[in-house]
Parts: sequence; structure tokens; C-alpha cells
Amino acid sequence: AAAPAPGAAHAPGAPRVLSGDDPAAIAEAAALVRAGRLVAFPTETVYGLGANALDAAAVARVFAAKDRPSFDPLIVHLADGSDLADHVIPADAADPRVALLAARFWPGALTLVLRKRGHLPGIVTAGLPTVGLRVPDHPVARGLIRAAGVPIAAPSANRFGRISPTRAEH
Repeated sequence: AAAPAPGAAHAPGAPRVLSGDDPAAIAEAAALVRAGRLVAFPTETVYGLGANALDAAAVARVFAAKDRPSFDPLIVHLADGSDLADHVIPADAADPRVALLAARFWPGALTLVLRKRGHLPGIVTAGLPTVGLRVPDHPVARGLIRAAGVPIAAPSANRFGRISPTRAEH
């Protein structure tokens, strides 16, 4: 993503494009996620619009920003496959098939749908007992999730039903 032009005016709270190569930009975006704000970030497929997956109010902002129906669950992005066990029931985390799939396809675009633990808000999963989880194969995405210290619930960063963005400019 391109950084704002030097000296460019920036209204407080207005969207900005920060460089994913800048550790300070990652730290700023991570702080926004922890504060319940939304952050758009690249994955290996499209740009996502993310929020702290553990914060129901923040996740509600994703639905509002996208005009997304609440019956359509979000994918929870993790920094590392080892984080999976924190968010799914132990039997699913211990399933050898899950370990095989994660080892083969993570990081990457594979989403595993498993039974969730109770700390994940129902708004993330549209009230379902399962959650979709993935570890994105993009260094900025994983760096952001790691720096935020929380999983990030993120659909694509477009209005619901519209074409998914593949560049920061979108």
C-alpha cells in the first residue's frame, strides 16, 4: 500500500493508506484493532476489512460498514496455526485431520470450519456453533494480527455483494 504524500492534510479519523512495510504503521493499525476500530489490510487473495474478533461491538461495525446481513458469518483470521486451539473446542483442535490440513494449507486461503469456544461473540458466527478460521499467507496480515494480539474477523473490504478489492486504492 502507498503511504500518504508528505505534508498531505489528514482529517482525524479519516481513512488513510499506510505502508505495510512500516513497523510503525503495523503498530498503529494494531492499536486501532485493539481499540475496536476497523482496519483494511491485504491478504493473499483480497483486501479484508477487519475488527477484533473478540469484540462484538467492533464486529458489528464491520457489518454496518459493508451493509452485510447479520446472518452471513465472518472468517476469523489467526496469526499462526498454533492459535487455533484457543478458539475451537478441544476435540476439534485435537482432530488429526485438522492438523494435517493446517500443516498442508496454512498459511493460505484455506478456511477450516470448526466448533467454536464460547468466548467468540455470536455476531462473528451469525449465531452458529461453528467458526471459520484461517491463517492468511500475507506478511502484512499476519504481522497485523500478531501485533494486535487478537484474532481478526474480516470479510473482504467491499460493500456486500460488490466486487472484492485487490488493491489498497480500491
